[in-house]
Amino acid sequence: MFAVDHIILLSAVLAILGVLASKLSPRFGVPVLVLFLGVGMLAGEDGIGRIFFDNADAAHAIGTFALILILFDGGLQTSKKSIAQAWKPAALLATFGVIGTAVVTGIAAMVILDLPLYKGLLLGAIVGSTDAAAVFSVLRNAGIRIPSKIKSTLELESASNDPMAIFLTIGLITLIQDSTTKPVDLLSLFASQMGVGAIVGLAIGGIAVWLFRRVTLMAIGLYPVFVMLFGVLSFGLAANLNGSGFLATFITGVIVGNSRFAYQRNTFVFLDGLAWLGQIAMFVILGLLVTPTELFVNWKEGLLIAFVLIFIARPLVVMPILLLSKFSFKASLLISWVGLRGSVPIILAIFPLIFGMPYAELIFNVVFFIVLISALLQGSTLPYAARKLGLVLDDEVKESSTLEIVKVAKSKRELIEIEVSKLSPALHKTISELALPDNTVVAMIARGEETLIPKGSTKIEMGDQIFIITKLLDKNAVEHCFYSEQE
Repeated sequence: MFAVDHIILLSAVLAILGVLASKLSPRFGVPVLVLFLGVGMLAGEDGIGRIFFDNADAAHAIGTFALILILFDGGLQTSKKSIAQAWKPAALLATFGVIGTAVVTGIAAMVILDLPLYKGLLLGAIVGSTDAAAVFSVLRNAGIRIPSKIKSTLELESASNDPMAIFLTIGLITLIQDSTTKPVDLLSLFASQMGVGAIVGLAIGGIAVWLFRRVTLMAIGLYPVFVMLFGVLSFGLAANLNGSGFLATFITGVIVGNSRFAYQRNTFVFLDGLAWLGQIAMFVILGLLVTPTELFVNWKEGLLIAFVLIFIARPLVVMPILLLSKFSFKASLLISWVGLRGSVPIILAIFPLIFGMPYAELIFNVVFFIVLISALLQGSTLPYAARKLGLVLDDEVKESSTLEIVKVAKSKRELIEIEVSKLSPALHKTISELALPDNTVVAMIARGEETLIPKGSTKIEMGDQIFIITKLLDKNAVEHCFYSEQE
């Protein structure tokens, strides 16, 4: 038997265990990432699997590719409405929020672990950003609906603050290894990372959408692959031009996600599944990389630093930014609480190991412990915190879904399904009173056990499932007729 056969078998078993573990998340209130990490730790050298894995470079490579899939998928699911609602506070949190959190946490780490200043700040920078995979996962599986502005702010912050944490981490490693580095060099690095990342993301996103609308592929199964490759291309191009590949990938995803093209629904479902596979692979590998017996050697120090991060650093930095951005005190408190750390801090904690720096193993183990505490404490208490703060919305609004039919897709039209809520501006209106785009047809209404063939005089009621055929480019205009700003 070849060695690769054994690896394939183990990979399949671990991935299946990871998928099955996700079923336990909503039942026990444990974030998915903790379960995935647990699968990796159980399979590791101190667990029942006895798999020895200490290849930091391989873990970094797998983690990076998984993050590309996760951030690209996150961008695909970020609507223009979310960006319009939350880009200002999210941008402040993704920059000044990360810097402030890193400094406060880093000073605490320096004192608690008796580290030199720059190494303490390095640990703070590594845990300075919230994690997109963790936040997306918790918000999807929380079983509650929170106000859209809060949700959008949390998602945009977590998806866009990784470049700042990466910049701070690389900058501090550079300062530690080369004392001749000047502040202007770091400013140049920052401008390059953010500027190049944004430009590449916009350019690749625009090119991708232009091609998607003009190229007809020979097989439907190629469309998801074709779309995904542009997310990978965006990362690779930006990274090779000394920019932030993660920022570029996310921006490309946003542009693609807010466009319309054939087979879009099936493509996005496939990519969402691929992002989940990336999460499983990344967290299981990171779980394998850690040695549990070493992880808990510094558990007291890790617990103290996690306490400072969760209860002091993030609220101290985030609350003023949000209050100045006209969020209510309760909303600011909830956003401050949902500062989950996840895969990005662990992957960044691999950097000192790769460079062979002193204190590298200590930093890695403490960061891993902080991530576990953050995920378990903050992730599992999100529903409770939202309810106690009175920020859970009573009614559940379902987003419209696209039902793709081959002939409809080829004619650049799509069949979408919309469920009418009590907040819908279309409620109690007749179909003829809706400002639907030209050449849009309300094909059918499902009302309870009845199926209605609609006419212009048909009145819309709460709970109606409405099936509409429209042009690909008119979907947003159709949704505007059925969804209020609160939704």
